Amino acid sequence: MRHNPIVPKIEIKHPDKTASTGAYSAGVEIDGWLYVSGQGPLDLRTGQIVEGAVEAQTRLVLEHVGKVLQAAGCGFDDVVKCTCHLRDINDFDKFNGVYAEFFRGVRPARTTVQSALWGGINVEIDCVARIPGK
Repeated sequence: MRHNPIVPKIEIKHPDKTASTGAYSAGVEIDGWLYVSGQGPLDLRTGQIVEGAVEAQTRLVLEHVGKVLQAAGCGFDDVVKCTCHLRDINDFDKFNGVYAEFFRGVRPARTTVQSALWGGINVEIDCVARIPGK
């Protein structure tokens, strides 16, 4: 019987985060994959919500996602799956326009749903990426 070694989980931190925003890792790397926790439109130095329209909040959220990806040696092209939560599904077209600026070429599989979101934020996004060379 072949025995596989245990592959450790590695915490990936958002490089700008100094505020406590909950009991979670920004990202977890395991076995060549990166799982990025749901990112919201927060000032990660203060933990406060950055108010704004869905477009501005989507841009900030995806900038946060990008920083976690980069910290793990990835980019947006390495993302294979996103789950996107919108406070109001009627904002889909506005959200999707900004989202499309970050994901070009073969875009990741995606689920987008309307959700009750913490603090009244407009958008939250998590994703899974394959780490190049792993």
